[in-house]
Amino acid sequence: MTRRQFVKGSLFLGAGLTLAGCAVNPVTGINQFMMVTPDQEIAMDRSQSPHQFSTDYGSVQDRSVNAYVTEVGRKLSLLTHRPQMPYSFRCVNATYINAYAFPGGSIAVTRGILLKLSNEAELAALLGHELGHVNARHSAQQISKSTLSSIFISGVAMAIGTRSQGLGDVAQQIGMLGQGALLARYSRDNEREADALGNEYMVKAGYSSMGFVGLMGVLNSLNKNRASPADILFSTHPMSDERYDTAVAKSRNPYGYSSEFPLNSERYMDNIAPVRAAKDVIEALQDGDKYMAKKEYHNAQSQFERAVKLSPQDYAAHVMLAKCMLETQNFQKAATHADLGTTLYPDEPQAQYVAGFAHMSLKQFDRAFNRFDRYGKLLPGNPGTLFFKGYCQEGMNHVSTAAGFYKQYLTEVQQGEYARHAHGRLKQWGYI
Repeated sequence: MTRRQFVKGSLFLGAGLTLAGCAVNPVTGINQFMMVTPDQEIAMDRSQSPHQFSTDYGSVQDRSVNAYVTEVGRKLSLLTHRPQMPYSFRCVNATYINAYAFPGGSIAVTRGILLKLSNEAELAALLGHELGHVNARHSAQQISKSTLSSIFISGVAMAIGTRSQGLGDVAQQIGMLGQGALLARYSRDNEREADALGNEYMVKAGYSSMGFVGLMGVLNSLNKNRASPADILFSTHPMSDERYDTAVAKSRNPYGYSSEFPLNSERYMDNIAPVRAAKDVIEALQDGDKYMAKKEYHNAQSQFERAVKLSPQDYAAHVMLAKCMLETQNFQKAATHADLGTTLYPDEPQAQYVAGFAHMSLKQFDRAFNRFDRYGKLLPGNPGTLFFKGYCQEGMNHVSTAAGFYKQYLTEVQQGEYARHAHGRLKQWGYI
């Protein structure tokens, strides 16, 4: 983060301090210290959430699945303590097991977690829990307890790749965020409050509280079995037997009357049928991810290739295989699958980025530049894109154009291997 960005950010929050120093919690009605206004929560959400969604391979392309998740989410959101927030709901292509919310109300569930649920009431419980975090302003509370510097230095510009990186560090370059890099880490007290709110919202919406018991049962089982696809879930959402026991107790009192309310099992299964049909693909991708974490790239490649064979139209499978191939420096195969990803899902940015890196590694600088340029238009805000565009222009011997991109990059980032390379070229070419 540059000094200019830090000062701008400090002024942005500083202007709100006079308004946000003390605020009434919308859930408890109690005054609490709060540095962040609701408008700032929404602004943070809009700047950060698109990067996390793209890291999770974008929203699933089956509109019926997203429409269904949105329908259940909106039904709940109208009954929350902050119904005026600009809520949005989606299922993302990621196969790890998780659901998450950004402070302005952008909420996502992964394909992986949808496979673990049994009915619509459990989905309502899951979305209700995430709505609980938004309504209790848990992210804003965490920010308010931090210093101004830690708020901004840990912001999105740092998370998307401006830290010191070597030009050969493939995993860092193409990972962009890494799973969960922008997600809030909640305390056990936060989780208890979100559970209570989620249970309240889903019962108000007409679902049996047994749906919440079912959700807690699924999470508790995953936690005890240490299922690797759920690692991020429990790093951001601590789980305990106590949460399950509380859900059981509340299903009897005060929510015993909801026992006659529906679970909507058949409706759930019908609406997530496209996700269920991809179960074998999702599990192969989960296995591939597990091997990638261990740097067992040959085994990871086998799983990703299996996923592609099972579902040649699965966008995430091609991009995950492409990233694996980059790790093994099989750049041609990486480019092939990343390019397929851009064809399968033209408006999702990550494949463009991975394809750009693959073509750049093949010294196909014109094709790489076009991919990075497209990525930057689809998902602005990643300063690394400026560097790579400059690097591609340098590779094509377009010195003045390369210098322009390097100058732009250095206004955003002054540290790391990329910054040293850009500064060195500008000095060599006489611009500095």
